[in-house]
Amino acid sequence: MKIGIGLPNTTPGATGELMVDWARRAENRGFSCLATIDRIAYPNFDSLVSLAAAGAVTQRIWLFTNILIGPTRSTALLAKEAVSVDHVSGGRLTLGLGVGGRKDDYELAGLDFHDRGRRFDRQLADLRAAFDGKPLPGFEGHVAPEPVRPGGPRLIMGGTSDAAIRRTVEHCDGWAAGGAPPERVTPIIERVRAAWREAGREGEPYIYALSYFGLGDEHVEESKHSITAYYAFLGGGEVGLAESIPRSVEAIRERQAKYEEAGVDEVVWDPTVPNIDQVELLADAVL
Repeated sequence: MKIGIGLPNTTPGATGELMVDWARRAENRGFSCLATIDRIAYPNFDSLVSLAAAGAVTQRIWLFTNILIGPTRSTALLAKEAVSVDHVSGGRLTLGLGVGGRKDDYELAGLDFHDRGRRFDRQLADLRAAFDGKPLPGFEGHVAPEPVRPGGPRLIMGGTSDAAIRRTVEHCDGWAAGGAPPERVTPIIERVRAAWREAGREGEPYIYALSYFGLGDEHVEESKHSITAYYAFLGGGEVGLAESIPRSVEAIRERQAKYEEAGVDEVVWDPTVPNIDQVELLADAVL
């Protein structure tokens, strides 16, 4: 199983300088990928801008939007930005996409929340076409340069609904679990793989899992604040979530082993503390 690390693009207190330093350190320590979390109605760094910066200062580590809320962006703009990041990084982008479940993200983007699923289905098909060098509907020319790799960036689907699993099989190369413990992820992985086989897809879907972490006794309160701030929309449920984040080497290793047992191909550890020591501490724990 490969082991990646998230950029602190949604972590309160993170700076642009930290993001760049984080990317360099993560590559030097041998993590498989750098990942971002996406929101509109939150004071985070933009996912694709963050990955463009990371790609410019690294050479080997993969870049992963985990998960970008696709329908909050026009398909043409998303295709252009994704191919641009892919070129900056020399073909290292994996584009993880999801429909999102927070109405305020769509309101701030000036888009309707309730038809996002239908728009997302069209967007996925059109992205594939754009990555294959075909024009988007209603436009005769190309909206982005030719991708570095034939077919463009690898597409990964996020979400646990039946529609998300259908989209995984129809349009994507794999599926990503959100920040849930292994016991909740395992049944969904089984559903994804069963749907993959039933659809006659070759090979196996590539499976990611995300888990938050925070290391160091001196960082516990910072770590809890990061989770409660981001998940404040849960209306109280964010407190229990913040308490459940693994914050010891033993707890992180135990959770990672369970992800591997579940058949996860790549786990991504997302930070809750905006301190560069987290890269070093995590690398020492899991690599």
